[in-house]
Amino acid sequence: MLGQRFGTCASVAILVGLAAAGAAAAQETATGRLQGLSLNSGLPIQIESDRLEVVDAESKAIFDGNVNVSQGPTLLKAGKMTVYYASEGGGSAATGSANIDRLEVEDKVYIKSNTQVATGDRGTFDMASEVLVLSGKEVVLSEGKNVLVGCKLTVNMKSGRAQVDACKSGRVMMSISPNSQKK
Repeated sequence: MLGQRFGTCASVAILVGLAAAGAAAAQETATGRLQGLSLNSGLPIQIESDRLEVVDAESKAIFDGNVNVSQGPTLLKAGKMTVYYASEGGGSAATGSANIDRLEVEDKVYIKSNTQVATGDRGTFDMASEVLVLSGKEVVLSEGKNVLVGCKLTVNMKSGRAQVDACKSGRVMMSISPNSQKK
């Protein structure tokens, strides 16, 4: 149950971030690239880490050390991932039967799906608001030779809007390869 519930949310959050990156890199609207995503993926998910600690009293599960999450073409790597469960509604974090409230990943976050890659220092996905945030010293989104760099990516899945914020000392940078545009 943990895998199924987590996979649905994490995979979508990851894919939304990547789709937003691809949209910016290919000069397409985020809404156009996000239309194929939904919150009910039926693909199996595999989570591996050096340690798993379930703190049922705090409604959370902590995957720590070399975290690898894969579902279909999507791969997430991070040093640590914490899954927070909703305290109401019953269920247990220990069995994965509780509903997920939010996910947090940290320590060299790497996300890859098909040809798109996103990296940052930390990320969150809030289930209620359906908002994904990837941030860090430098957030890099790429698809082939197309690259988008900032310090914070915020994606609202409900509205299909994505925003990249610059680092304090600079501006958002985008590099687009002329031959990368789909015809």
